[in-house]
Amino acid sequence: MIDLDALARLSLFGDLSPPGLAAVAQLMDEASYPLDTRVLRGGFSANAFYVITDGEAIVRIDGEDRARLRPGDFFGEVSILTAEPAGADVVAATEELRCAILPGFELRPLLLEYPDIALRMLEVGARRLRAANLWAG
Repeated sequence: MIDLDALARLSLFGDLSPPGLAAVAQLMDEASYPLDTRVLRGGFSANAFYVITDGEAIVRIDGEDRARLRPGDFFGEVSILTAEPAGADVVAATEELRCAILPGFELRPLLLEYPDIALRMLEVGARRLRAANLWAG
């Protein structure tokens, strides 16, 4: 179980009531990754949803760094929700990357139970899509 205070600081969970936050914390664990560790591997299915609690990560596609993720950012959801392989590597970019981790099979039930989390994820996904379209153009 992840520390409740660490979870409460993340904007993704900002709309949860204290009991809701406690319930989500029960579902999540925490893990640390040293610098340059590949947390998510492009071309393979994600088996967890990750939310950065401390440190930073790089999103890398075909060896090219495309984005930097910071505390509060998340990854792995697209692969889980589409049941397709991840489209990028996510690599620890600081001495220690700490993430709250939700098992992949728990993501859909979590989003159905807490639609405010789903809405926040959708907003972030829309921003990412827009940035990708601007980057490609």
